[in-house]
Amino acid sequence: MTTTPNPEPTLSDVIQKLDKLSTDVEQLSSHVEKLSSEVKKFDERFSDYRQATQWVVQLAFTLIASATITVIITSVLK
Repeated sequence: MTTTPNPEPTLSDVIQKLDKLSTDVEQLSSHVEKLSSEVKKFDERFSDYRQATQWVVQLAFTLIASATITVIITSVLK
């Protein structure tokens, strides 16, 4: 005689699966926290680069304007 396995899960099976899911969720939570801190660092660096770029552009326009004014003043005064 062959016995057919019980297709329905037992309570211990359900508990084991819940424990595994709980462990997986904890691991995912720690990964999300790490990624969140990395994104925050990237945002800070990006903000610094953007600010530096704005300063360089302002410096370039200032230099161009001062050179233009110098050329105009020297040509008018000659």
